[in-house]
Amino acid sequence: MTRRQVLLQLAAMTGAMASSQVYASAQAKTLVRVYKDANCGCCQKWVDHMAASGFATEVTNTREVSSIKTAHNVKPPLWSCHTALVGEYVVEGHVPAADVKRLLAEKPQGVIGLAIPGMPASAPGMDLTPFQPYDVLAFDAQGRTTVFAKHDRPA
Repeated sequence: MTRRQVLLQLAAMTGAMASSQVYASAQAKTLVRVYKDANCGCCQKWVDHMAASGFATEVTNTREVSSIKTAHNVKPPLWSCHTALVGEYVVEGHVPAADVKRLLAEKPQGVIGLAIPGMPASAPGMDLTPFQPYDVLAFDAQGRTTVFAKHDRPA
């Protein structure tokens, strides 16, 4: 084998390894399955926020978002405009990507999801100014909540 052939093989192997790392990196993205109304622009902006934060996104436009909420044990006081499934968790409303990442990393005992009830003006996807503080709530299967994160200034 000539020196040139060895160098060409090494280059080919390096290229193959680099492309497999890119593929593995793309596969490693956590999938966010979002259920929303097709006409909701703020929901799409939240989906864009999640994608920009490194999540893979899959959107299902439906007028039956309430049935998704009920099926995943989100109680009506926690409801917002869209519902997402991330791993084994439910994410209700405009929860910041950083809070979802923290939830996935910490896996708090008994928590089935995070919620921001209603549509806080300053949450991701709403992005209205001036900034208005809001809380992200963690909730369990019975609908009991605790404050998971306080947002009292822009990120």
